[in-house]
Amino acid sequence: RLNDTERSAVRRAEIGFVFQFHHLLPEFTALENIVLPQLIAGTGRRAARQRAIELLTSVGLKERASHRPAQLSGGEQQRVAIARALANNPRVLLADEPTGNLDSQMARDVMELLEAHNAQGSTIVMVTHDLELAARAQRNIYIIDGQVSDLDLAEAAARPLVAAREA
Repeated sequence: RLNDTERSAVRRAEIGFVFQFHHLLPEFTALENIVLPQLIAGTGRRAARQRAIELLTSVGLKERASHRPAQLSGGEQQRVAIARALANNPRVLLADEPTGNLDSQMARDVMELLEAHNAQGSTIVMVTHDLELAARAQRNIYIIDGQVSDLDLAEAAARPLVAAREA
């Protein structure tokens, strides 16, 4: 029932997004990409900058704060995107393959960061093909052959395809 302006306010204040392809603003530095959503949400410049530095530190990129996206690797860009998504302490974080561009150790580190955010009361909805990361979630919902299923992948693999579709 909200109008466009009200929906935008909810998205800005309550929801963080991690896209599969980071979508950083190319004309801004890593630091500025994290500061900008905070400024839009009404955070003061000094506080937004401090939060951005803390987040860059938490994803191992403090020393890359002044680099533009084109100067960062794909994994570094993804970590900046994760930091940006957490900048306004969203109550809900929607993450599409947030660790897809990361090596396994960095993926675990990022997952620990997301788990810490979750422990502070945020809900995280994450899409992933990484079974190790999925196993760390409190709840898993599987899509098997285009159908939502309560079966996990091992159970589905052990049953006939029709059974998995019926679940």
